[in-house]
Amino acid sequence: MNLKITSVLIANRGEIARRIIRSCRDMGIRTVAVYSDADTGSPHVKEADSAIRLSGTAPTDTYLRGDLLVAAARKAGADAVHPGYGFLSENADFARQCEDAGLVFVGPTSTTIELMGDKLRSKALMSEIGVPVLQGFDLTALTAEEIADRATQIGFPLLVKASAGGGGRGMRIVNEPAEVADAVASAKREALSAFGDETVFLERYLVNPRHIEVQVFADEHGNVVSLFERECSIQRRHQKIIEESPSTAVDDLLRKRLGEAAVATTRAADYRGAGTVEFVLADDGSFYFLEMNTRLQVEHAVTEAVTGLDLVRLQLRVAQGEALPPEALNPSMTGHAIEVRVYAEDPTKGFLPTSGTVEHFRVPERAGLRVDSGIETGFAISTHYDPMLAKFISYAPVREEAAALLAIALRETQLDGVTTNIGLLASILEDNDFLAGYTTTSFLDDHRELVANSSFVTDGVLARRALAAALITQVQTRDSAVAQQTIPSGWRNNPSSWGVHTSTQTCVYALGDREVRVAYAVGPSTAKATIDGADLGELRVFELTASTADLEMNGVRGLYEFVRGGNRVYIHDRFGSTAFDEVERFPAPDARGSRGSLVAPMPGSVQRVLVEVGSVVTRGEPLLILEAMKMEHTVTSPVDGVVAEVLVANGDQVEAGAALVVMQQEQIS
Repeated sequence: MNLKITSVLIANRGEIARRIIRSCRDMGIRTVAVYSDADTGSPHVKEADSAIRLSGTAPTDTYLRGDLLVAAARKAGADAVHPGYGFLSENADFARQCEDAGLVFVGPTSTTIELMGDKLRSKALMSEIGVPVLQGFDLTALTAEEIADRATQIGFPLLVKASAGGGGRGMRIVNEPAEVADAVASAKREALSAFGDETVFLERYLVNPRHIEVQVFADEHGNVVSLFERECSIQRRHQKIIEESPSTAVDDLLRKRLGEAAVATTRAADYRGAGTVEFVLADDGSFYFLEMNTRLQVEHAVTEAVTGLDLVRLQLRVAQGEALPPEALNPSMTGHAIEVRVYAEDPTKGFLPTSGTVEHFRVPERAGLRVDSGIETGFAISTHYDPMLAKFISYAPVREEAAALLAIALRETQLDGVTTNIGLLASILEDNDFLAGYTTTSFLDDHRELVANSSFVTDGVLARRALAAALITQVQTRDSAVAQQTIPSGWRNNPSSWGVHTSTQTCVYALGDREVRVAYAVGPSTAKATIDGADLGELRVFELTASTADLEMNGVRGLYEFVRGGNRVYIHDRFGSTAFDEVERFPAPDARGSRGSLVAPMPGSVQRVLVEVGSVVTRGEPLLILEAMKMEHTVTSPVDGVVAEVLVANGDQVEAGAALVVMQQEQIS
């Protein structure tokens, strides 16, 4: 019998919470948000009809507390819970808590989640029904010697993988026997932190495959359907950053075979709702079952784009006991869709997570572009949660147009205050190999130059942006002056010849380790300038305000927009942006720490200190392990030497730039 859902508690945060709110509002369903102390100002809290605070900041105290979420649903009078993805979305105990409380869990039953969430049991079931799987072994209760033996049986390289959850958490590639023990221990810690379950297993690792997944849907009336495949091969740390549909590697015959295997998997699991069956695809066309995600996927938007279906709406309808509608039972796929995930991270520093306050956030409005975000201007990026900030999705009749639309939109996006991977994503979309469809899980390893140069700009572009920053800064300085405001700022919008220029002005900016010195003199309508002593040639200034500059340099004209965040200024044009740090005329003494100090590359918590004072270490040897945004990061020694000081202990919270260990470089005999 069908039931009517009137109010949904969203047991999640960020962009997925906002996405669920959107469909609920279209269906006339009230929404209840939950939020941690770190998310007090989050957009999803303001957009929901009501919200309930979860005291604390850590996921284990808030979004991973099923009892608190159920209590919040009861308090708000909700009759259903939507788990989104991540956190408890694939936790059978949480689904059971909802069921026991009389709440509709928008997803499969707790029994199904338990079966498919246990990747070892699900692989065994797939073998029984004839779906190909990769060889693997459960490590539960095995000794170190037994684990080493199982690894040898599988062969190298192999994968240590968390049995619960997904999203690349709790996964480690192991290339040789000596790495097994550390990889297992590290994967267990990360899995426990992200999913509350430290169970891991070993699995054969295919080198250079494609990652293909199939979106499935099932209802309580026996209907099961495949909504076609998504290509998710471009990844970092086993976590997807670009997804698309359809896949360039899948023809009609392979699509049929993948769909049949996915539907068989779904039926065997006695499934209900939205799910995704993931496969790895080898060069010879053979494919192997990886896992079934018993939830909505981050990349569901590309399926929505090519099918025209609202998957969240379908989830809610199926949860109410309805049968899948005709448009879902007889789906068609048209055009091409690509999604990219924008993360708070620095690709040039090993994809280290970053944090900060969003000083400014603006995305272009273009036909065929969709942006699902969890942030807004002024939002503080916390170190406690996944670093994904937004998803950009493009749709066009053909793949090349979808890629071009998305690349341009990314370069025109203004996201200031935190380092992101936007430049890398745009570079991938413009890369010839990507455009040719040569996408595998080793794409970033094979294109390291894209990662290394993701923040690179040519000297000409840098010069124009630096000059724009200097000129706009001068206008702001003049506008904020408390005396002699009538004195011209150095430029006036009067058409004339060069005439007499004002005295030369100089601004100095830091760009990473580089110092950029801008010297300029501005006349009535033209200007002269140098960057690091190099003449910039013929310049014209068409318009100059406290936030924009319309400049022409050597015949190239462009509009530059300015955003300030403290002593950092951001200059945007149609091709991207650059962040400059203003160098003070009279800087304070350097307080970055004593000579030899190793500092935290990002804010986080110290999980394990691996050395002590007096330890003799070699270059590259691990010193300690930090955890930030639910992932572990190993800090290694940059030199051969001796540990002179250890400034932190297990469990300490540290800010970016905090001194951790002081090394004394010595000749080791």
